Amino acid sequence: MKTLVPLFVVLPLGGAFAVVALAHIKGLKRLTGPLAVAVVLFNLIAAVAALGGEPVRLFVGGWGEGPGLRGVLGIEKVCDGLAKLMLVTINMVALVAVVFARSYMRRFTSMWLFDSLFLLMTGAMNGVVLAGDLFNLFVFLEVAAIASYALVGFGCEGEELEAAFKYLVLGTVSSAFILMGVAILYSLTGQLNMAKVAALLPKVGSTGPAVLLAAAALLGGLALKAAMVPFHAWLPDAHPSAPAPISAMLSGVLIKASGVYALARIVFNVLGATPQYATVLMVLGAASMAIGVFLAVGQWDFKRLLAYHSISQMGYVVLALGAAAEVMSRAQPDRALASLCLLGGLFHLFNHAAFKSLLFLTSGSIEQQTGTRLLKEMGGLTRRMPLTAFCCRVGALSISGVPPFNGFFSKLIIIVALALAGHPLLAALATLVALTTLLSFVKVQRYALEGEPAGRAVGAKEAPAPMYLAMLALAAVCIVGGLALVLLRNHLLAPAG
Repeated sequence: MKTLVPLFVVLPLGGAFAVVALAHIKGLKRLTGPLAVAVVLFNLIAAVAALGGEPVRLFVGGWGEGPGLRGVLGIEKVCDGLAKLMLVTINMVALVAVVFARSYMRRFTSMWLFDSLFLLMTGAMNGVVLAGDLFNLFVFLEVAAIASYALVGFGCEGEELEAAFKYLVLGTVSSAFILMGVAILYSLTGQLNMAKVAALLPKVGSTGPAVLLAAAALLGGLALKAAMVPFHAWLPDAHPSAPAPISAMLSGVLIKASGVYALARIVFNVLGATPQYATVLMVLGAASMAIGVFLAVGQWDFKRLLAYHSISQMGYVVLALGAAAEVMSRAQPDRALASLCLLGGLFHLFNHAAFKSLLFLTSGSIEQQTGTRLLKEMGGLTRRMPLTAFCCRVGALSISGVPPFNGFFSKLIIIVALALAGHPLLAALATLVALTTLLSFVKVQRYALEGEPAGRAVGAKEAPAPMYLAMLALAAVCIVGGLALVLLRNHLLAPAG
C-alpha cells in the first residue's frame, strides 16, 4: 500500500508534463487524450484497491521518522479512512469528466492543454487529501486553484474571462488567509505536521487570542474555498462559465477537497472539536443550505441554477460536520450520535459528487446540442435526447432526495441525526430545503425536458457516445448508491468517520 500512496500525486503531475511534451512531438499529439484517461483510471483503481486496512503514514523520501531535525522537517503523507473516501470520490468524478471531455472539448482549441491542466488539478486535489502537514496542504490547494483558474477561463470569451478573474481574486484572498493561519500556528508550535500541531496547541493555550486568530483565518479562507455563504460570490459565475467537464470537477470534487475536506481536517484533527468551532460550522452550513436553495429557485440559466444548488448541498455536509463537532464537544460526548452525524455528512459528500457532476454533464450536453443554457429556450428534449434526459431525471431525483436514489438516504440520515442531537429546527430547515430543491427541479423537467421545443432545441439530437456513456456511469452510481448504503458504510464511510 505504501508504494501506491505517492502515485496518487506523482502520476497525474507527471502525466500533466508528459502531455505537454507529447503535444510537441510530431505524430504523438493524438496520445495525449488516452494518456490522461489512463492516468485517472489507474488512480481510481488504486483508490478502490486501497480501501480497508490500516492507515498509511509515509514520509517523503524516507526522511522524517527519526529523532532530531529529521523528525521536525519530514513531509508526511497520510492515507487514512477519510483520505481514501476522498481519493475514490475525486478520481471517480475525474475519470467520468475526462471521458466526457473527449467529445465535448473538441469545439475548443488546444485539447492537449486542457488535458495537462486537468491532470494538474486532479493530482493537486489528491495531494490535498493526502497532506499530513499544513504547509503542503496549502501548496496543493494553490496548485489545484491555479489550474482551475485557467480551466474556468478556457473558452477565452468575455464571460469566461470575467468569471475566471473574479475567481482568481477571491481565491487569492482565501489563500492569503489560509497562509496567515498556517504561519501563526507554526510560530506558536514550531511545527507544521498536523498531528504534532494538535498535540502542542493545548500547551500554548488552545483558547488564546493567537490561536483564535489562526482559527479564524483558516476557517474563513477554507469557507471561501468551499463557497459557503457569505463567501460564495465567486461560485455562481465560475461554474456556469467553465466547460461542462470542469463544472463537474469544480462542483463535484474541488469545493469538497479544497474546502469541506480541509475544514473537517482542521477542525477535527488540528484545532479540536470545541463548541465555538462547531457553532461556526453549523451557522455556515445552515445559512448556505437555505440561502443557496432560495437563490437557485429563481434561476432560468440551467448551469447557474446548478451552481447555487452546489452551495446549498454543501451546506448539508458542513451542517452535519458541525453537528458532529457539537456532540463531541459536550461534557459527556455521545460517540454513536456523532458517528451518525458524520455518516450522513460524508455519505452526502460522496452522493453530491455523483449527482451534481451528473447534472453538470447533462447541462453541458444539452447546451452543446441546443446552443443555450436558458430553460425557456429548450423543451421537448425527452424525445430528442432520451439518454441525456434520463440521466438528467436521475440526477434531479437524487439531488431532490427522492427515494430510492442515493440523495434520499444521505439527507434522511442528516435530518434524523440533527433531530437526535437536539436540533429539531435545523432538522426542519433541512427538510424544507429538500422540498424546495424538488420544486426547482420540477421547473427543469417542465421547461427543459417536456413541453414543445423552442429555438434550436427543435433540431437537437443525442450527444456523442463518450458523453452519454460518462453520464450513464454516474446515473448508475446515483441509482445503486442508496441501495448499497450498508456496503458503502462498512468499506468507505465508517472508516472515514
